[in-house]
Amino acid sequence: MSRRLRVLVLGATGSIGSNTLDVMVRHPDRFELVGISAHSRADELFAQCQRHRPRWAVLPQPEAAQKLQQRLRDAGIDTEVLHGALSLEQLAGHPEVDAVMAAIVGAAGLAPCLAAARAGKRLMLANKEALVVGGAFFMQAVRDGGATLLPVDSEHSAIFQCLPLDRSMWPQTIDHLVLTASGGPFRRRDPETLHAVTPDEACAHPNWVMGRKISVDSATMMNKGLELIEARWLFDLPADKLQVLIHPQSIVHSMVVCRDQSVLAQLGTPDMRVPIAYSLSYPERVESGASALNLLQVGALQFEAPDLRRFPALALAWQALRGAEGSTAVLNAANEAAVAAFLAGRIRFTDIAGAAAHCLDLVQPSFDEVASVAGLMNLDARTRVAAESWMVAR
Repeated sequence: MSRRLRVLVLGATGSIGSNTLDVMVRHPDRFELVGISAHSRADELFAQCQRHRPRWAVLPQPEAAQKLQQRLRDAGIDTEVLHGALSLEQLAGHPEVDAVMAAIVGAAGLAPCLAAARAGKRLMLANKEALVVGGAFFMQAVRDGGATLLPVDSEHSAIFQCLPLDRSMWPQTIDHLVLTASGGPFRRRDPETLHAVTPDEACAHPNWVMGRKISVDSATMMNKGLELIEARWLFDLPADKLQVLIHPQSIVHSMVVCRDQSVLAQLGTPDMRVPIAYSLSYPERVESGASALNLLQVGALQFEAPDLRRFPALALAWQALRGAEGSTAVLNAANEAAVAAFLAGRIRFTDIAGAAAHCLDLVQPSFDEVASVAGLMNLDARTRVAAESWMVAR
């Protein structure tokens, strides 16, 4: 490479963000960290600034940003600290940024993802909500801006790695896609007992170390539902071409069933540094830090159909995919509100899917709401109000 790839990491203190930094430091000749952001972990952001010396750091609140700026000055670090959502958008489209790792959790990540897409960046998408909420609107921005959209979720990266580099060949290659799921901590739990699940139980994932919100989503399998929606837009396929299989070993990360019925799969140890490294180096491959897969140690690979009685959230995702445009944004907003309430001890585990189902029935997206960021955020807000009303009534 003639010049290092200049990377902005949004959500740097989370699991995806920290793993991205881990991959980047292994290749200082290839990657340059120019910016990082965090939602609330100012101490961790300070430590990252100490180690990596980015040009910019971003926090949401001005007071927290001012405190961090002073700490960095006192430590002799010249990182410039910015604040607010607008700063994220401006950096995502900045001419001195080549690539954006979009790892902000939730609908808040949509606007900077759009800014990166419109500016034609390499957009490494770990924020599935950009597609779940933005859908056709977001994909049009990618096309208009000439951005390179690279999936970071392990399942979508697996599919992407199995497909031809020439995207024009995808329609004649794909018969359908199979997304794999670990089944989370409740794969064998009696559905009648799920109402008693605690937040700590829901966050105890058997294979992956993740944040609490995504861990709960994995426990309900809403995360897999959101990934179905993401796959619909990434690979331009209808709902009936998207399948889910539970694969508890998390070795086969997803599969492409081709027109000739060949099945292509990407396998590896459950380590997010693999898809992260591929998105950073695409179309080349670099060392990721992940341990090698030993199939002799793994032994048998199991697959089973998901039980929709145990995981109603997965059925809701297919319902939203087949619904009116904007239905997937409703599903996402209701789920975010419900997961936050569950983690706060306000509702039961089984109420998460209940709130989402209620909002899908109640909240009808308007044409204007699915045509702009402001409209989508209004739809998101309306849905959260409806979800809150339903949860309070419980």
